[in-house]
Amino acid sequence: MDGKTLILKALNHEDVPRTPWVPYTGAQIANLKGYAADEIFQDVDKLVECLLEAEAQYAPDGLPVMFDLQVEAEILGCDLKWYPNTPPTVCSHPLASDFTIPTKRLTREDGRIPIIMEATRRLKEAKPGIALYGLVCGPFTLASHLRGTNIFMDMYDQPEKVKELINYCEEVVSDYAALLVEAGCDVIGAVDPLVSQISPISFEQFLTEPFSAFFDKVRAQNVPSTFFVCGDATKNIPAMCQTRPDGIAIDENVDIVAAKKVTDEHGILISGNMQLTITMLFGTQQDNQKAAIELMDALGTKDFILAPGCDMPFGVPPENIVGVGMAVHNKEATRKVLETYVKKDELPEIELPDYDSLDHVLIEVVTIDAQTCAACGYMVASANDASAIYGDKVKVVERSIMYPENVSFMGKVGLANAPAMLINGEVKHVSLIPTSEVLKAEIEAAMA
Repeated sequence: MDGKTLILKALNHEDVPRTPWVPYTGAQIANLKGYAADEIFQDVDKLVECLLEAEAQYAPDGLPVMFDLQVEAEILGCDLKWYPNTPPTVCSHPLASDFTIPTKRLTREDGRIPIIMEATRRLKEAKPGIALYGLVCGPFTLASHLRGTNIFMDMYDQPEKVKELINYCEEVVSDYAALLVEAGCDVIGAVDPLVSQISPISFEQFLTEPFSAFFDKVRAQNVPSTFFVCGDATKNIPAMCQTRPDGIAIDENVDIVAAKKVTDEHGILISGNMQLTITMLFGTQQDNQKAAIELMDALGTKDFILAPGCDMPFGVPPENIVGVGMAVHNKEATRKVLETYVKKDELPEIELPDYDSLDHVLIEVVTIDAQTCAACGYMVASANDASAIYGDKVKVVERSIMYPENVSFMGKVGLANAPAMLINGEVKHVSLIPTSEVLKAEIEAAMA
């Protein structure tokens, strides 16, 4: 049974002989051929070259063609900032000052869509035995790209306008999904990091209808779908299930064993959730193999696909991903090799700031990485926006867990999930982006 058949059977909730494996290849694969990330996101030849190398080394059953949540936003007028080691990020919001719902729809000639469609066609021809994932930006995150952090206050002040914008974004990404299916994608994933940043009540109010419509449209094309969310989405997993995707993908912030009990009740597959930093980025090959085996043991082969928690950081050593592929395809042999292996704790010791002696209010935003994680980026932006009026009386610091000292920081302050926000050392917001008014009140309370 080839990888594509394995993935499609799993998403159809059939029994499969082993756990399927889908490494979320984004910027990381540029390393395999010595390219910068911004090169492979804009050059079809380099993208395909790196994807083929990833297929050869990582032994995947499926691969995303491109993991970039800014494709649609760029076409709709958002400016992008490009980096050599991450996907691009949105740096302007065309609806920030003029909340007029756009009318533009995507075509196969727009932006980088031709690159992605051509890469899909080439991969389909070269590697017909693996499942190709076509990823679209979820409608809520796309709406936030267009409107900016204002959207979180709009949800209270202008709820009908927000609904109109999100419904428009659903139509845009549905059109894009259809183009990906046309090019040959076998699975469509809606990746919406900001879903974890709102309450179940807000999910039902703003997102149940557009996501249900999106998954219905994908299903009508006889293609399975997945709903990918970042951050601690635990509270919203039941609502996500009710939108009827074939699978839900989660990251390390979620207890996947507990989450699978929920997805099983709804007859939905779950995918995840290898730790991106502690294990994949900072760990050894053996750490990664051990983590993979533990997940496979805990979750079995039914309605489960092993994957990283999100697209893998640029600096993840290829041998760590190779090791996971080895564990998937030779589980018992790998388990035998690991019998005497003991993980070493090599995180650095750190000292926390002396919060009681500060001459300013210190806002620390713990992120995966504001450049690559949309929810993280918008939490940092919300802190910067709310603090701007206070000048040097308030300082905002990002603590990305791409750096081991910030992983240590999380442990020191007792923080389990990111993104999160602390004010003068006190945890204030975890996986929930505050409104500007709430944050300003907290800043002023800290000043008193």
